[in-house]
Amino acid sequence: MRLFFLAMLFLCLPAKSQVLNHKTLFTKQDSLRGSNNDFRNWWNVLHYDISIEADFDQKFIKGKNILKFEVEKNVSKQILQIDLQEPMKITSALLNGKKLKNMVREGNVYFLTFNEKLQKNKSYQLEMKFEGNPRVAKNAPWDGGWIFKKDKNGNPWMSVACQGLGASVWFPNKDYLGDEPDKGARLTMIVPKNMMGIAMGNLKKVVHSENSDSYTWEVVNPINNYNIIPYIGKYAEIKDSYQGEKGNLPLSYWVLDYNVEAATHQFQQTKPMLKHFEHWFGPYPFYEDGFKLVESPHLGMEHQSAIAYGNHFENGYLGRDLSGSGWGLKWDFILIHESGHEWFGNNITNKDVADMWIHESFTAYSETLHTQELFGVEAGNDYVIGTRVNILNDIPMIGHYGVNQEGSGDIYYKGANMIHTFRQLLEDDELFRQILREMNSTFYHKTVTTKEIEDFMSVKSKIDLTEFFHQYLRTTQIPILEYSITGNELMYRWTNVVDGFDMPLKIAKTNKWIYPTQQWKTEKLDSETGKNFKIDRNFYIQTKNIH
Repeated sequence: MRLFFLAMLFLCLPAKSQVLNHKTLFTKQDSLRGSNNDFRNWWNVLHYDISIEADFDQKFIKGKNILKFEVEKNVSKQILQIDLQEPMKITSALLNGKKLKNMVREGNVYFLTFNEKLQKNKSYQLEMKFEGNPRVAKNAPWDGGWIFKKDKNGNPWMSVACQGLGASVWFPNKDYLGDEPDKGARLTMIVPKNMMGIAMGNLKKVVHSENSDSYTWEVVNPINNYNIIPYIGKYAEIKDSYQGEKGNLPLSYWVLDYNVEAATHQFQQTKPMLKHFEHWFGPYPFYEDGFKLVESPHLGMEHQSAIAYGNHFENGYLGRDLSGSGWGLKWDFILIHESGHEWFGNNITNKDVADMWIHESFTAYSETLHTQELFGVEAGNDYVIGTRVNILNDIPMIGHYGVNQEGSGDIYYKGANMIHTFRQLLEDDELFRQILREMNSTFYHKTVTTKEIEDFMSVKSKIDLTEFFHQYLRTTQIPILEYSITGNELMYRWTNVVDGFDMPLKIAKTNKWIYPTQQWKTEKLDSETGKNFKIDRNFYIQTKNIH
């Protein structure tokens, strides 16, 4: 039964790569991939300029990446690490137009040595040509890579899903979440005459030739490498706009040409969603780059300003309600969840994959806030509480640092219920909203650590959340309130908690709070409260009546 449950959970988790692939032993390659090591920490990426041409029949790609970077500190050995996963290969590399002195490959990493010493605070241009048969996705987006499919009319349809796996699965880059290109990225796709190439940001140039066309798209804001994604197919565009907190936001929906009518209807959900998210999280973080939904040959992914959408233009998660409450069938899961990532994941980005809860927990909670805005507070409560059935408590939500290893799949709905519990502690929804908005302004276009988020929430809430986060993020233990009632006397304490855990709780249908610790406490209750004693359901805990 557990294997069956895991399989069903795998299908029901939001679109994200490799959520259940948890290693216990790590290699040098894992460390090279996941850490800000001595080959990475002395230089900063400024911009990527990528061009790509894909051969659908041969499943072969070739291209060029012009990487602009700046030297941030002097180091004794200037060896620069470029990531590119086998079997892809770099065929040539030039620094400011000159061929490199030395380029050595070790697995999925190239080490570059230069002809001259690079100067601190100076920028350089590294041009790399690459080619090969990239890893083909087995079950995108969970087991990702390049996707070579055909639409229902038999036309080639290509894209990439590489979150977790990494953008180095197809182009050479600094594949480290802690270093986004400060000045954005450009992607040019050379495609057959009857196809179109769609990507992130704004369309900057289209060049027509006899046998092919090229489409160049560009973002001016920092972007996660795994969000730099080509979509190649027979697309049609639906245009719209949204008047938001920072003015006019261009909206465009790129869908397969035979899905225009279905998309026009389904994507009417976009503007209410943007209004709700701007209310709770602050202005959409990428006005300069616009907002796009792009139909994809897989379920979906949070590609910045060009969100991958594959939910078949229906509500729920492929027609299912992940909460079992009924509310999850009132809106399109992929549209809402992946758009929420524009604030948490794309605007605020964790430096290390181990801290992926920052992306997923807040974004999973965006589903609750959207439900609340549509149908009221209790509907939102029903939804988030309903998602608890998806929680495994198998391993902690924080993963292993420095090895590209995230924590449990519980970063979605255990994380959302943790945030919901925090919200109850505040007893002030306006303060909760201001904390979420200030978080997005304080860490605007930045990469962060768990400690930074923990400290920020503690300071803004004026609550010491040290043990709270330790309990929910770093253990698999659900706090248990043990209690007994004799007459009108309540006796209670916390068990199954970390030392020092003393989270207060509200008694259901009252304004009364209790303040349990790990030591027994007693308290007088009025007869009605004692007779019907329950803890408010919005706290993610368990209770045990020991009589």
